[in-house]
Amino acid sequence: MNNTDSATAPPKSDPGSARARWKSLSFAVPALVAVAFVAFALPPYLTLDPSRSRIPPPVDLPAYYPLLVAHVVFASIAILTAGMQIWTGLRRRYPALHRNIGRVYIFAGVLPASSFGFAIGSVSPFGPITRASNVLLAMLWLACTLIGYQMGRRRRYNEHRRWMIRSFALTLSIITNRVWAVIFASVLVPQLSTTFRGNEVFLGQTIAGLSAWLGWVIPLLIVEWWFVERMEKSQRSGEEKRQRSRTSQSQLRPDVGIS
Repeated sequence: MNNTDSATAPPKSDPGSARARWKSLSFAVPALVAVAFVAFALPPYLTLDPSRSRIPPPVDLPAYYPLLVAHVVFASIAILTAGMQIWTGLRRRYPALHRNIGRVYIFAGVLPASSFGFAIGSVSPFGPITRASNVLLAMLWLACTLIGYQMGRRRRYNEHRRWMIRSFALTLSIITNRVWAVIFASVLVPQLSTTFRGNEVFLGQTIAGLSAWLGWVIPLLIVEWWFVERMEKSQRSGEEKRQRSRTSQSQLRPDVGIS
């Protein structure tokens, strides 16, 4: 090859830099979605005006709206800090900051948000199917988060990461819930006069119930299938490599005690 060819040849792509760009993108996209969602969902509740609530407060439960506002505020903290916690570079370069943000995520986010979510979820105006989903989601959200916190305190970091990934999936499920709501609304609203016989309440409860369940069940299943299983396979592969390395090193050692 002459000098001209070498000068005009395209540079080879660096697999390491490509992986780094992919990791940065995998953090940036969920973080931007979380920020955009909070910027859209939170402001109406900061006015403390029940007429601007995106969920109609039951008229016979005056405490519902204040509990809903508290839930939205603390859940917004959880969503924003969850986006920071999934940033691998932050965890590796600034572990103390990672731990501090994690405490905010748990004690100023998930803990109060799940408690208020349990309270308002049990009396949701969208019917019994949605209530069952909300109550179960609140309990699982709190349980996964607290187990992950305990695993971190015991320095069992692999288990800590697994449980916190589950917690983050449940935190961000409020966003996927809205996506499902749009999908089911577009499919079911045209069936109002046929399937639902003109009953708009039945239609609304059906859309809300399906969205509530799929909003957190699907992300949790994806997490279990993809992230958790992938991590376990990676760990098993690493252990097998270490075992083979130890075996090969022992075979290379000279025999001792043979004359």
